Amino acid sequence: LPAQLSPIPSPCRVPALPVKNLNGTGPVHPALAGMTGILMCAAGLPVCLTRAPKPILHPPPVSKSDIKPVPGVNGICRKTKKKHLKKSKTPEDVVRRYIQKVKNPPDEDCTICMERLVTSSGYEGVLSHRGIKPELVGKLGKCGHMYHLLCLLAMYNNGNKDGSLQCPTCKAIYGEKTGTQPPGKMEFHLIPHSLPGYTDSKTIRIVYDIPTGIQGPEHPNPGKKFTARGFPRHCYLPDNEKGRKVLKLLIVAWDRRLIFTIGTSNTTGESDTVVWNEIHHKTEFGSNLTGHGYPDPNYLDNVLAELLAQGVSEATL
Repeated sequence: LPAQLSPIPSPCRVPALPVKNLNGTGPVHPALAGMTGILMCAAGLPVCLTRAPKPILHPPPVSKSDIKPVPGVNGICRKTKKKHLKKSKTPEDVVRRYIQKVKNPPDEDCTICMERLVTSSGYEGVLSHRGIKPELVGKLGKCGHMYHLLCLLAMYNNGNKDGSLQCPTCKAIYGEKTGTQPPGKMEFHLIPHSLPGYTDSKTIRIVYDIPTGIQGPEHPNPGKKFTARGFPRHCYLPDNEKGRKVLKLLIVAWDRRLIFTIGTSNTTGESDTVVWNEIHHKTEFGSNLTGHGYPDPNYLDNVLAELLAQGVSEATL
């Protein structure tokens, strides 16, 4: 659409009809704005269509001399290489490490197989392990939720097999959870610009870079190529106490391969590609038109909760 229609010989003020993107965030939906404009033109009324504002994704240019290390954070870069899965403990050892045997289980469902705990596991005949009878029930140590031992073993074998266990009911994590993030590089530094809502603070910029590659045994299609769209990806945090805490925890999450994974993109529908992994980042620097920017007073608390759900807490620092 043109920025405005031909000059209107009218002394009256011309109403502006803002037209924004199709996600419904604008004050007037494009189709509605178009129909309104047509009706106003038909009635002989002047119309002026304004362009939708564009998101400000990047800060103003920053010279190398203005880029500084983040106070209180060691280094400016982390690299991850391809890590093979730990095989020091058998799946049976891992499961037994975190549970206590229950002699008289309650008459409730095992929420993994949906069979009653007082009967045999639904995985009887599908999964067979010496020393684990299908009727054995275990209680997880921290949260107390109960499952068939065979069901917990099946769940562990279907996951990343990294030596950790996550309760399927309350998501409590036992051990150190790691992910399937492909190899790449994470850089972080300070730039001399402020984010909306944090005018008194400089900005922490994080740059993630992951190249295309071949999927490993922990990925959906081992041996098949995966794509990596939109890299390097730039993300932003305010340089204050809570922002620096989030950065430190994101570094831990990166080292544990939890920031990205390989899957299907919600945006494009492309499969076998690098996607975000349940830890939200702000990729819009100077606006919040897409919902991925500032101001957002709840973001830092929300991302701390998301990190905690992945087993990354202040205790890890």
